[in-house]
Amino acid sequence: MNDRPVYSAAVIGCGTGGMLSVRALAASERFRLVAACDLRPDVRDKLAADHPGIRTYADYRELLADASAAAGTDGAIDVVCVSTYAPTHEEIALAALANRPRGLLVEKPLGDTAAAGRRILDAVTGSGTPLAVPHGLVARPTSLEILRRVRAGDIGEVRLVEIECAGWDIINAGIHWFQYAVNLLGSDPFAGVLATCDTSSRTFRDGMRVETEAVTYAWTLGGARVVLHSGDYVAQSRPGKDTLFRVVGTEGLVEFWGWENGYRIVARSGPADVGPIPDADRSPHQVHLEELARQIDEGGPDHRPDYTVADTSLRALELCEAAYLSHRHRCVVTFPLSEFVPPGASDWDPGTPYPGEGGGRDGRRLEAR
Repeated sequence: MNDRPVYSAAVIGCGTGGMLSVRALAASERFRLVAACDLRPDVRDKLAADHPGIRTYADYRELLADASAAAGTDGAIDVVCVSTYAPTHEEIALAALANRPRGLLVEKPLGDTAAAGRRILDAVTGSGTPLAVPHGLVARPTSLEILRRVRAGDIGEVRLVEIECAGWDIINAGIHWFQYAVNLLGSDPFAGVLATCDTSSRTFRDGMRVETEAVTYAWTLGGARVVLHSGDYVAQSRPGKDTLFRVVGTEGLVEFWGWENGYRIVARSGPADVGPIPDADRSPHQVHLEELARQIDEGGPDHRPDYTVADTSLRALELCEAAYLSHRHRCVVTFPLSEFVPPGASDWDPGTPYPGEGGGRDGRRLEAR
């Protein structure tokens, strides 16, 4: 029997990510889904049919105004889930935060830029409001077991995280993959990113213009590397695996396949195939939301929520933005990202003969750094 508090919740934006929150809230004994907002009438009609008694809105401002007016009554909203597309997250999340909710969920990426994500996170942490950013790889048994083994030193010190991802892109999937890579590498800060994108197909996905294919290469101050090969179609190094992670350490490696329930490890004890590992009895969104409920339970003037997932999500967003900046300006993007200033436009064309004039430096006579 559940004797813990049940928190009322609303979802703003009921597309793919928003519906993951809707289903997770409805499935959890810690929450009561009371309101939802979406621009599309057919989506609102279906929500009302599937969840009798729910209040539906076309404009998030109306939802928040009603929630504000109902503060302290049965109509109040304890938790707001912001699940619209990334460029609107900052506006809506800050408006929701002004209502002083007991908890907030913001879909990844936190914002369309790292600066927007930082403003959201600064506002949330400044208010002391518990925050969920529902990254699936830090809520699934397989990827959590791999993370534990890597942190325990089973493959030595991580030197390379290699990722292949077909059918997706840097911002919509890379945000997941980079967030997991940040977790694998721990506190080692990133130093730079170099990326190139093919844009010939003019692909868009989830409201964002994205690459046809891209390679993103990032490195840390400690010398570890992260390489993401993303795009509509990506050559597979292991047939049948559209998503592949290869984590290479000084004493072994781990290979796993995105959302699949197993992995292969080569360590001091020899190679081993592990799995299938049973899925959790809850969806990743439900795991994150119930962790949010736990933090609300423990809230108080002397309690600071755990913002670890949000912090790593913001670091991942910085990598995504740095990749696109690198492509756009044809340069290495250095960290901290907030201090990066792009160079001026260059007509230097690598691979063509040097004419002997027009400036430049002799690559045979480089000064030591």
